[in-house]
Amino acid sequence: MKLEKNKMLNRLKRTEGQIRGVQKMIDEEQECIDVITQLSAVRSSIDRVMGMIVAENLKNCFEHPENDPTEQAEKLEQAINMIIKK
Repeated sequence: MKLEKNKMLNRLKRTEGQIRGVQKMIDEEQECIDVITQLSAVRSSIDRVMGMIVAENLKNCFEHPENDPTEQAEKLEQAINMIIKK
C-alpha cells in the first residue's frame, strides 16, 4: 500500500504543478487551445488517481473480505459505482 500511496501523492504533486502552470498561462493570456490542452492533462491525471484509489479499494475488498456477506457486497457495489460514475 505504501508504494501505491507514494505513486498517488507524486501524481497529485505533478498535477498541482500543472494547475499552477495553467494559472500562469491564463495570467499571460496564452492561446486558448494551449490552456485547454493543459487542463485536459490535469483532468486525466486526477482521473488516474481516482482509478488508483478505487482499484486499491477493490483489491482490499477481495484480499480482506468482510465477515458479513451483505456488507462485503455493499463495499463492492460502492466501488463499482465509483467506476461507473467516472
